[in-house]
Amino acid sequence: MCGIALIVSGIRFHISSSISDSPRKSHKLLFTLDDLKASLRRRGPDSLGVKKVLLHHNVSEKNPITSVVEDDDDEVHELQSLMLCSGNTDNNGQCDNFSIRKPAAAELRFVGATLQLRGINPQVQPLVDSSGNVLVYNGEIFGGHNLASDCNDAEFLMRALGKCCSCGSCLTGECVQCGKSSIPDVLSTIKGPWAIIYWQGSSNTLWFGRDAFGRRSLLVHWPTEDDPTFLLSSVSPVSPSQQESEHEAPNGMGCLSYWEELPCGIYHVYVNASNTNGHLVGEIKKHEFTNSILNELIKWERTSIEPNSEDLQISRHKFSRRHDTHSASLEAVPRELAGSIQPAILTPAHILLNALKESVLRRTSLYTIYQAKISGIKQENFVPVAVLFSGGLDSMILAALLDQCLDPIYEIDLLNVSFDGQFAPDRISAKAGLTELKRVAPCRRWRLVEIDASLSDLVFETSHVMSLINPANTFMDLNIGIALWLASGGEGCVPVANGVENDDSHAQIKYKSSARILLVGSGADEQCAGYGRHRTSYRRGSWLGLHEEMRLDMQRIWKRNLGRDDRCIADNGKEARFPFLDEDVIRVLLNIPLWEVANLDQPSGIGDKVILREVAKMLGLYEAAVLPKRAIQFGSRIARESNRKNFGSNRAANQASAGSVGIYRKE
Repeated sequence: MCGIALIVSGIRFHISSSISDSPRKSHKLLFTLDDLKASLRRRGPDSLGVKKVLLHHNVSEKNPITSVVEDDDDEVHELQSLMLCSGNTDNNGQCDNFSIRKPAAAELRFVGATLQLRGINPQVQPLVDSSGNVLVYNGEIFGGHNLASDCNDAEFLMRALGKCCSCGSCLTGECVQCGKSSIPDVLSTIKGPWAIIYWQGSSNTLWFGRDAFGRRSLLVHWPTEDDPTFLLSSVSPVSPSQQESEHEAPNGMGCLSYWEELPCGIYHVYVNASNTNGHLVGEIKKHEFTNSILNELIKWERTSIEPNSEDLQISRHKFSRRHDTHSASLEAVPRELAGSIQPAILTPAHILLNALKESVLRRTSLYTIYQAKISGIKQENFVPVAVLFSGGLDSMILAALLDQCLDPIYEIDLLNVSFDGQFAPDRISAKAGLTELKRVAPCRRWRLVEIDASLSDLVFETSHVMSLINPANTFMDLNIGIALWLASGGEGCVPVANGVENDDSHAQIKYKSSARILLVGSGADEQCAGYGRHRTSYRRGSWLGLHEEMRLDMQRIWKRNLGRDDRCIADNGKEARFPFLDEDVIRVLLNIPLWEVANLDQPSGIGDKVILREVAKMLGLYEAAVLPKRAIQFGSRIARESNRKNFGSNRAANQASAGSVGIYRKE
């Protein structure tokens, strides 16, 4: 996980309405470069760097002259850049005639903060190569490209992008002139989450974008009449003065329209001099992903949507067998055979189970950097991966699969947040889930981290999370953001050594999880019909209506969920990884008939996410397999506390439609 940003000044951008239809005026958000660095450094605590690309007018050509400098070398560089040799040089390289060049016409300032999880050598972003290319990258390459186990993602990508075509005649496919790949081709091939900002020096072209599902945050401030600066950032920085004003008037931050979630895709800007006035100009263009398989996933077209009478009869027969506790089909898959089931007996649930296990394995493999990180820590005390844990269906599946993928010498932290102590539904289910995990994986050392909070005690923290969820702006977003931020921080209590975890009267000690990788269940509800609105859509429009609602959820998850969740979790120096949103898992689910994924004629806790319930039973998680869906804001009871604080009661909050009321709006 990294924090990346770009500040561009001195370039006049042309932005078509197809890219952004935001108003040409926006609220101003005042912050300094130090504010931006501080917010990014929370995401990437291992290193921080700044590089500047300076663009100078070239009087003889349209292309500007570029140079890359360290941010700390401003004064020295500006003095040097004013004097250019216009004559001959002697044997010692001394110039016999100098001409004066104007200061830079435009500036691109790249900022990168790194949480390094892969590679053997420390990396400091931004990366700069010998060709003057500059890269800041926030992502992981889990497939598509062949990386060695000791290779760093950003380092690999810098080399791959440096080999791409820069002639400008091709933007997709292999260039017919030079035979090199295009930048969209390289990025479209990546399997995994990513956000990128890249300057291709040889072509004076800026590239930026985020993966097809928006699993990594990237915010954009499009230039406006009031503020011509072009900005990209992983997160919105908030200055100390604004934070102070927020304490006094928590509903009046007033900078909502400054940022937008950058829509998923690949963008480029070719910078040159205007024919009319000599200003540096650039037109922002968006590219489609060039990977045909990825584009099919983006369209989210399912192979089989509406069952015929025979399909329904078979499905009802399977459903009755699944709920026969004496049926052999409910036997758990043995741990040693979980990843090697013979093709002849593969059911849709078996196929999904295998895909999910591979997804978890890709996201939890121990790379060389871990060994460097724990050189001073005993291995038995090192926790590389944790799970955001409610004890519900999704987090239980992830925890059980993590046990199968992670070396047994490591403990697994289960991070659970509650705003009602031991009485919150998620705390109750988490304790029951811990008991079930100990039954199916008795050799694993599990640690349930109980993170208790009260909203009334979180004045500064609430203000801070308001900046993290920006541009999201509802009480629902804030409640979810606070819960995720606290849970991912991993600071809570655990039983004392040799204590009994489920004994509420037993003494506890404070504990902070050191895990830097967090498994999160995002995407399971969207793909497996876990929301109440899916049941409503099914009642109104049958199978086709359900499919359309699920597709809508998947195609807007980048805007409604993932950017917000990434910012809140990464602020603690942790990286969220989403096994349910692995490209192969999405493809497997789309290839399964919809009536095998969900059966919404059945009650909640049975028919919704029915295929995941079958997966849970194969893992031996019989109690978790029948738990109903419960969103984090309700399971942790932060929504109830928030409603009482902001509206006086749950009833008043419902009457005010709290889920859609802007937290920044002055009532």
